[in-house]
Amino acid sequence: MDKKTGVIIAIVIIIIAIIGGYYAFGHSDETTVKIGYLPSDHDSALFVAQAQKQYEAQGINVETSSFNNGGDLMTAMASGDIDVGYVGVTPALSSISKGIPVKIVSGAQMEGSGILVSNKSSINSIADLKGKKVATPGEASIQYMLLEYALNKENVNISQVNPSSMKVAQMNDALKTGSLDAIVTYEPYASIAVSSGYGKLLENSSEIMPDHPCCVVVASDSFIKDHPKELKSILAIHENATKYIKEHPDEAAKLLPSDIVPNASLEGNVLKGIDFVSGLNDTYKQSVMDFKDTEIQLGVLNKNLTEDQIFYKG
Repeated sequence: MDKKTGVIIAIVIIIIAIIGGYYAFGHSDETTVKIGYLPSDHDSALFVAQAQKQYEAQGINVETSSFNNGGDLMTAMASGDIDVGYVGVTPALSSISKGIPVKIVSGAQMEGSGILVSNKSSINSIADLKGKKVATPGEASIQYMLLEYALNKENVNISQVNPSSMKVAQMNDALKTGSLDAIVTYEPYASIAVSSGYGKLLENSSEIMPDHPCCVVVASDSFIKDHPKELKSILAIHENATKYIKEHPDEAAKLLPSDIVPNASLEGNVLKGIDFVSGLNDTYKQSVMDFKDTEIQLGVLNKNLTEDQIFYKG
């Protein structure tokens, strides 16, 4: 082999290595979407889509991460660790008001939370919560906002219940052992507490605030700008999965993670009672805007927001 031929071969090897590195690292990054979620059946569309391999069918690699509450998820999105999130509308609006570059790209579901007390409790009304120990997933959560709204209707200040923050999965145990007087939680934990015999539903969020938006799908502005094709596919997948849940709730329940849904039979009935939604039609956007106004009145949100600031324009 002469020197010239050796140089050519070396160059070819280097080029192949560069191309291989691109496909091994750079190329895969372009098609990997980091999705955050909360451990709740409110995010059922994500779980169903994963179980049915809908993302793979569209050529999208998905990495999912679970968060204890919506505030933590939005913090991760602000730092660029998450591209898309299934999260409560309250932390989403709060983040947008603080200038975090994200948009609501779709609705996920309506209502689906509840205030629960011990089955042995003498608490029979929202007003009875005054002076009691009540836990929510955190001040940034929609459950905290619903608690404040419910108390406000009874002329009780939220400071009078001394609310604490706790991981949702731990709330049920705390209610069961009596270390808490009440919890404000989302499904399926509310139904699990009632069906297990240690929890009593004090008030459902559908009674507290009928037809209120709950979880939404959000995406960072950078992801919206840089990955319009992937976002379009993700929204179509969300719509397909949502339709499947609404049409086949019992089958959908079997596709949810076992650490979230320990009882698929119970979960099938829970899913039938949740209003899952997709897209951003005018009716849904108005429900979010009305909810935003309520948050401003309560002082949960300290800045008004326009539709252009909140919603993705697809």
